[in-house]
Amino acid sequence: MTWSASQYVQFEDERTRPVRDLVGAIPTVNAARVVDIGCGPGNSTEVLAARYGSAQVTGLDSDADMIAAARKRLPNLHFDIADVTQWADGGPWDVILANAVFQWVPDHATLFPSLIGKLAPGGSLAVQMPDNLNEPPHLLMRETALTGPWAPKLAAAADARTALASERWYYELLKPHCSRVDIWRTIYQHPLKGGAAAIVEWFKGSGLRPFLAPLDDAEKTEYLRQYEAALTKVFPAMPDGTVLLPFPRVFIVATR
Repeated sequence: MTWSASQYVQFEDERTRPVRDLVGAIPTVNAARVVDIGCGPGNSTEVLAARYGSAQVTGLDSDADMIAAARKRLPNLHFDIADVTQWADGGPWDVILANAVFQWVPDHATLFPSLIGKLAPGGSLAVQMPDNLNEPPHLLMRETALTGPWAPKLAAAADARTALASERWYYELLKPHCSRVDIWRTIYQHPLKGGAAAIVEWFKGSGLRPFLAPLDDAEKTEYLRQYEAALTKVFPAMPDGTVLLPFPRVFIVATR
């Protein structure tokens, strides 16, 4: 399953707003080494580099297309192709940023403490994760997957995302390793022009990828047609064609 940098950045302003909120909440002031895990096309790395202008900034992503886009966008920064679950650099890092990536990574009980262990004293792990698996766009993805002729191909598609635990669970996991753990949840209301079709375009760059990857072109077209029709019933457009997309996200800033 591959990513498309061009598809992802169609809604760059909306996708970047949460990372601006996250980076603004990091208490670490003087940072020499910072890393953006799951940097995508570099929009989050750009925010991180602006906050820590004198630091050594590194971006990591497992997708070659995303890394190519990040290198083009920020040619003066260092980017590597890497899988966070196999990332061997022990640090120490002053800031580890992970914006909208850990919802794709399992076993948070092991992953999060291991990342805290890579921090310098006083360093921070800053995480943002979409918490929308029970929102209508995702419910309708799964419903459309189960009710069409493609159901056998998509039987495992929903398993690509990791369901988030409660905020308390993350706090209790991290607090023994940290001096400070800050957790909050925000629901963004993204105005999108173009009705339900715009919601489809949004999720083609993220949540729809596991559902579309196994399908041939004809199946993709029909799946998306049925998905958009279902979304239209839930998200009727305003007179100017705008729909509001509610998007819950969980934020964690854990300081060692």
